[in-house]
Amino acid sequence: MRQSFDEYAALYDAWFLENRNVLLSEARLVALTLKGAGRILSVGCGSGLFEKILREEFGISVAEGIEPAKGMADIARKRGLSVVEATAEEADYGHGEYDTVLFNGSPSYIGDLKTVVEKVYEALPSGGRIVLIDVPKESGYGMMYNLAKAVGSWDNPLLEGVYPPNPYPIELVKAANWRTTREKIDFVRDSGFSRIETFQTLTTHPLVSDDYAEMPSEGSDKGDYVAVIGYKE
Repeated sequence: MRQSFDEYAALYDAWFLENRNVLLSEARLVALTLKGAGRILSVGCGSGLFEKILREEFGISVAEGIEPAKGMADIARKRGLSVVEATAEEADYGHGEYDTVLFNGSPSYIGDLKTVVEKVYEALPSGGRIVLIDVPKESGYGMMYNLAKAVGSWDNPLLEGVYPPNPYPIELVKAANWRTTREKIDFVRDSGFSRIETFQTLTTHPLVSDDYAEMPSEGSDKGDYVAVIGYKE
């Protein structure tokens, strides 16, 4: 996975900038989860694109990140982030140093997510939160991505007329392992987080999800991008 993002760092940014309404819909969801978030650590911060948008458009400061791919980390540093190059499994989450640990779009690229969530729980102070945001396996995007991954390409009769005009780079699709929302909720609850919330966006078919930017809504019953938030009490 690290190699995929090193090689396709520029492609990752280009995709989001070509799908600006998807980007804004997702950024609005991330911003909603970070209200009153205190000091934030962004794990799998990628190129720092979301963190830049959060700072400039929503007044939310995310100054520190963890990113395993050097190509991505270098871009994020240019956007003002202090980045440690490490995997989520290797990362040091401190001992009460962060109020919120954010995983935006990265859970699907973390092999042992359950252990990572447990590590975060132990590191967070009372009142801290973990935020897991990505494409659910059961969603329209999730099923479309898994089909593309199975056939190895977007150029396949089974996907004809199904995917958006600018689909997510197949190289990054192949590197992902999407999980259901229920799996992520179970990881969070089993780790000890006593209060859990979910929010969602991208509630239309993937073919038209870039037609307009959505406002996020509560729940996880129809979104193709879902946030699971756990609070440590």
